[in-house]
Formats: sequence, structure tokens, C-alpha cells
Amino acid sequence: MSGDDVDWVHRLVGDWQMLADLAFADLTLWLPVQRDDAADPHLSPWFLAAHARPSTGPNFYHDDVIGEAPAAPRERLLTQVMETGRPLTPDEVGYVREQYVPVVRTGRPIAVLVRHTDLQNMRQQGGLEVNYLQISQQLFSMIAEGAFPMDHVATGVGRGTPRVGDGVLRLTADGIIDYASPNAVSALRRLGHTDHVNGADLAQIVSTRLTPGATVDETVPLVLTGRAPWGTEIETSTVNLTLRSVPLTHAGRRVGALLLMRDVSEIRRRERELLSKEATIREIHHRVKNNLQTVAALLRLQSRRLDDPKAQEALAEAGRRLSTVALVHDTLSQAFSERVDFDDVASRILRATVEVASTQAVVGTELEGSFGWLPPDDATHLAMVLAELVHNAVEHGFEEGDRPDGAPRVVVSARRTEDEDGTDVLEVGVADNGRGYAPDATARSGLGTQIVEALISDLRGQISWETTKPHGTVVRFTVRLRGSATG
Repeated sequence: MSGDDVDWVHRLVGDWQMLADLAFADLTLWLPVQRDDAADPHLSPWFLAAHARPSTGPNFYHDDVIGEAPAAPRERLLTQVMETGRPLTPDEVGYVREQYVPVVRTGRPIAVLVRHTDLQNMRQQGGLEVNYLQISQQLFSMIAEGAFPMDHVATGVGRGTPRVGDGVLRLTADGIIDYASPNAVSALRRLGHTDHVNGADLAQIVSTRLTPGATVDETVPLVLTGRAPWGTEIETSTVNLTLRSVPLTHAGRRVGALLLMRDVSEIRRRERELLSKEATIREIHHRVKNNLQTVAALLRLQSRRLDDPKAQEALAEAGRRLSTVALVHDTLSQAFSERVDFDDVASRILRATVEVASTQAVVGTELEGSFGWLPPDDATHLAMVLAELVHNAVEHGFEEGDRPDGAPRVVVSARRTEDEDGTDVLEVGVADNGRGYAPDATARSGLGTQIVEALISDLRGQISWETTKPHGTVVRFTVRLRGSATG
């Protein structure tokens, strides 16, 4: 198949749930397979590539049949339809009726669609069933003519795209309602139309009930009259309706249209509630960030009033740690997700930590790999750990007068993996080319190191310090993330 042929088949499969529902039948898609001369002659030249089950009736196939080879009688029918390019309905076998439809593009068959109907368990014929079957036959005829799926047309309307079970309208070529399913009638009743539906002008029904002054999408008139294969949404003071139009054609001439209709009022109401909640959550994160920054500033002011250098240093350290936590909340306040792009946070921590470190050396920073997206709790813990380790690397590795070989720099590396249980595991390294610092048991009694080890333990991780040769320090830690945070 060419790329355009593959795209055609993909779009057919993307739309054929509608066909299966209208036909009350299973659909299978068979693709011809080209085999080389050395292939096993017993291999079938056909491949069952896709299968759809109806949601409006019983299933014909209860098991997965994709990839199965056709029996000899079916193979002959598939080949005949492919060669002639004409639909075929063989005689019924028992309680089974099948219809073979060539999938035509640009005048040539590229695949064969088979409709499988279980006559024994088929729904009792009524007005809805008869009209659905008539519409499905029109669509099958369009597939055989190469008129469906519609070429280069986007038909979806986003969240709330209507389906057959939501409501079906059939329009004449003039936009008059020829048939309306019970659910479609109910949707029009909620729209405010109380008269007879059959024989009414759909465009007039909708246009007279639109909110005065409301902005109307330019696609609405074309969808309401069935002239374009598009989707749109109508909002009034009482209801939100999504509509999708599929023009019905015969021999290249438009003879009517199929319209799918869905009441999405509840979906839109919940979406508005979610947007309001998301805005509230972002505002809370923004206020928490501001409060943390205010406390950090107060600590800095207080430290300036103290004469004890150790007390000044302790308050400065506390302020720096509060500023690190504020970075996480600042990121959350700007995002539309309750997850954190930690690569951005790590970059900001590196810049901020190097700027405030009490050393006269100009230290460069580098971030290798990716942390990915993290839950807020994990992001806060990792931000504290990373800030402490980078600060230690700058403070202890590049003290005044200490000049290691090469330009001073700190490299943070990150690698995301999964363990056997499917838990996200993060492996992080903080390396510098300073004079080397690997704290012993005595040095680990410091507050910064205790904070790091406590946070790593809370994340079910491990940490190690190593002095590298000829100089420098590398700190490695591995943590198990507590929440799924796929970006």
C-alpha cells in the first residue's frame, strides 16, 4: 500500500464504529498481502487487520479474530470482490449473513470490508432498526464508490463527539429531517422544540433558539444542513449539543445527510468546574510561594540584626531552604497540571544556588539527562536534596583560593527507569571538579546532610559520597518515586 492508501484505511477504521452500530453487525477489514516467490504457497494472500463490534446489538465474534487466515471459501470471495471492485452478498449459511464491500480509493479497491450479521440473535425489526440499516447501506455503497471516508476532512468535535447511540438524524438534500431516533428527539426537546420533528427544518429549529448575541461558529449552517462532513457544537441557555454531519452521496451527488447528535451539557458543566478548581489550586500554590518567600525575606532581615556569625549562617540556610521549596510551588502555580516539570526546577536550583553560595569562584553548572514530570511531594523532596548537594559542592569544593585544574563546574545527571514492579526509579548524580569532599560519620551530623539523608530515606532511596581522582566529589543517590508522573 502507498502512504495515502494506508491513511485512507486508518481513517476508515477510525470511523467504522459508527458503521457497525448502524448495521447492528460485526465488521472485519481484510488487506491483500504481497508475498515473495519463496513464501510458503499455503500462506493466505489475505490478512484480517481490524475488527469492530456493534454497541447496538449482540456480537457475532466473541473472541479476537485479528490476524486469522481466511478459510478457502472466504478467500475466494475476498479475491473476487477485490478483482471486480463490486460488493457481493453470498447466500446465507445457516443463521449467518455476510456482505463483502470493496474499500475503494481513487477508483481502485485497496481492501475488503466484510459485514457479519447473526440473524438468529438480530434485534427485532422496528422503525429505528429499519432506518439504521438503510443509512448503513448508503454508507457501505459510498465505501464501494470511494466516497467514504471523506478525503482530507476532520470530523471530530473534541470531547463529547456524538455516537450512534446518542442520537441519529437523517436529512434530505434540502436539510429537512426525514428520520429522528428517540434520543435525537429528546435532545431537540431539551433544546426547546416541542412540535413534530419529522418534516421540520433542522437549521430553523436551532437558529431560532440560539442565545441572542452569541457567537456562532461558521461551520454551524453547513453542519445543520448536512452540506459538509464536519462537527460543531451549539450552546444555548439550556443545553449544549454536539453535532456531526456525514453527507450521504450516490454516484457523486449529495442525496441527504446523516447527523449524529449528543447532549453534552453535563460534560461541559463538569469541565467548567474543573477549570475553576484548577485556577483555585494554581492560586493556592501562588500564595504559598509568596508566603514562603516572605518568610525567607524575614529570616534574612533577622539575620542582619544578629552579632553571632553562626546564628546569621543558620538563618541564612533556613531562608535558602524555604526559597527552594518556593520554587516548586512557583512552578505549580504556572502549570495546568498537578505535576512538576522537574528539569525546569533543577535548572533554576542550579542557577540560584551558585549565585548565593559564599565563594568567590565562578562555578559553571550543567544538567545531563532528564528528571521528567514528578508529583508535587516527590518534587519538593528532590528540590531540597538537590539544593543541599549543589550548595555543598560549591561551598566545600571551591573555597576561596582553591583552584582545581580546569574551570570550576558542577554537573547534575539524571536517569529515569522502572523496576520490576513498574515503580519509577530515579538515579541522580551530583559531581564537581573541586578539591573533594566525602563526609565521614562525624561530618554527617550537620543539619544539611541530615536533611538530605532523611528525605532520601522517605523516598525509599540510597545515597553515597565518593571522592574522585585526581580531584572532585560525586554524590549518587537512587530514589523510588511515590506517584505515577508520566509526562
